[in-house]
Amino acid sequence: MMHDDIAHNPLNPRQGVIINHPQGQDVYAGVPKDYTKEQVTAKNLYAVLLGDRSAIEGGSGKVIDSKPDDRIFIYYSDHGGPGVLGMPNMPFLYAADFIEVLTMKHASNSYREMVIYVEACESGSIFEGLMPENLDIYVTTASNAVESSWGTYCPGMDPPPPPEFTTCLGDLYSVAWMEDRFVFRPKN
Repeated sequence: MMHDDIAHNPLNPRQGVIINHPQGQDVYAGVPKDYTKEQVTAKNLYAVLLGDRSAIEGGSGKVIDSKPDDRIFIYYSDHGGPGVLGMPNMPFLYAADFIEVLTMKHASNSYREMVIYVEACESGSIFEGLMPENLDIYVTTASNAVESSWGTYCPGMDPPPPPEFTTCLGDLYSVAWMEDRFVFRPKN
């Protein structure tokens, strides 16, 4: 799921392109887009996670149809606040609802392990003191329950974004793990 509001935004100096490193290549081209714009809702996210095609509204209808030996990776990036993660469409994702969905997914015996990365301010508040320990889920967040998440490759930083950009190219947490995982290689 992605709101899909960056690549063709009038403020994007490279129309149709998204970069997340000052010398980066396009990370948008070829990305599958099963749920975009008004289809990006907490209800659809929960239906996708639970494998419930009948609860999906719009989009491709794809869900996580996992089996007991599968591993699931979830990467979530948006704004956050105490006990809440942003969604482009209301209602937001609330901690108690998300934990309930994760508990239901575990009860369905439809995965062996799950890893969740969450990029949002105060993202720790979604899990700290709420996440049951017996769900076989590893969670990592960009911040604890009371701190901000931080941008990187911003104007004024070293290295800065290309001169035509007036915004940050990424969030420090996400850029750090992606560059570590995928070993960034600038264009020659």
